[in-house]
Amino acid sequence: MSPHADAGRRTRVLVVEDEESFVDALTIGLQREGFDVTAARDGVEALSAFRPGDCDVVLLDLMLPRLSGLDVLRSLREVSDVPIIIVSAKGEEVDMVLLLEIGADDYVTKPYRLRELVARIRAVLRRREAHDDSGDEASLIERGPIRLDIDARRCFVAGDEVKLRKKEFALLHLLLENPGRVLTREVLIDRVWGSDYVGDTKTLDVHIKRLRALIERNPKSPEFITTVRGVGYRFEATKPVG
Repeated sequence: MSPHADAGRRTRVLVVEDEESFVDALTIGLQREGFDVTAARDGVEALSAFRPGDCDVVLLDLMLPRLSGLDVLRSLREVSDVPIIIVSAKGEEVDMVLLLEIGADDYVTKPYRLRELVARIRAVLRRREAHDDSGDEASLIERGPIRLDIDARRCFVAGDEVKLRKKEFALLHLLLENPGRVLTREVLIDRVWGSDYVGDTKTLDVHIKRLRALIERNPKSPEFITTVRGVGYRFEATKPVG
């Protein structure tokens, strides 16, 4: 895949990193691969440099001066769904479940090879393009007490709105489109994260757990998103409303 996000322009990468040696080497390497690179050396500078629509992907270091990478991730997710790849140092205490819940798309560990990093960047961009080009679909899906407004990206349970993150929305959308059908873990990961996803498969379980916490009356005894042990998950279509 070409690194171009749109025909006629180069993919724009915001590198948020405070180690100058990494910034210099990464900037040169990514530019050679055909990317445009903007660098920010701390968290505050990163938020100042970021403009929704002017950046295609963010490479975000966790250990940053002035404002942590975790706080930058939270702030970016409030204003944009731009793909964000977390960069962490080897041996660093990292709560990847928390990062994925907040909205990180992928992560790499230092030291990394440029070839691997470029592959990760292109993979998250392919997943974004596949999602954006998914074609025509019903704008409203209702299953029992759950109503999903696809165009507005809003979810309601028994009339009350619940806030879903990007991957949670996509996962629930897929389950609602296939009521009563068992969707394997492989199918769910392939459809929501992309066939080239190389992260931890426990990511799916994290998102299912959070979805249950948001839509189930008793998440520990789910009525709607049920587990088919050893296979995957199924949305039960005929459960009654509270």
